[in-house]
This record gives sequence, structure tokens and C-alpha cells, in this order.
Amino acid sequence: MTEASKFGENLPEMKFKAGAISATIWRNNIKRKDGTSAEVHTVSFDRRYKDKDSDEWKSTRSLRAMDLPKAVVVLNKAYEYLILNGQGDLAAEI
Repeated sequence: MTEASKFGENLPEMKFKAGAISATIWRNNIKRKDGTSAEVHTVSFDRRYKDKDSDEWKSTRSLRAMDLPKAVVVLNKAYEYLILNGQGDLAAEI
């Protein structure tokens, strides 16, 4: 399966990982109230784990206490990426 078919046409722009914790940046096109379109970025966040019963890899948004430092790192990296690439103030325009 190719990356494009796994995610549809909307591929992740960037992904930051620290162990099992990741923050993924997505580029999305939206329509403003005035009818014009704009590009915005969203960030999804998850923790990967292997299910004991099925032996399959799964994702969750729940964190354990020991996951918090890694979560801070990947979210700070995502924020830094967006700010350095000029995406920090776009939400204020919409």
C-alpha cells in the first residue's frame, strides 16, 4: 500500500517522533466565511502500542505519566516547525 492510498490525497507534511509518541502535521484547505479558500495546518497526536491480545500495533491519544516528557518534545517541535514556516498567525485571519 502506498503512502497516498493509506492517507488518501492528504499526506502528512511532517511527523515528529520520540519513542512511541508522535505529532503529525497536516496541510488542509478550508473555506472562509467570505467564500475564499485558505490553507491551514493541523496537528494530530498519538501514542503507538502493541496490543497484548491481538499482537497488532494500535494508536491511542491517552498518555501515561512517563509519556508526558516525550509528548512535550514532539508538540514543541511541531509548534516550532509551524512558527518557523510562517503558519503561526493564519488562524487569526480565518
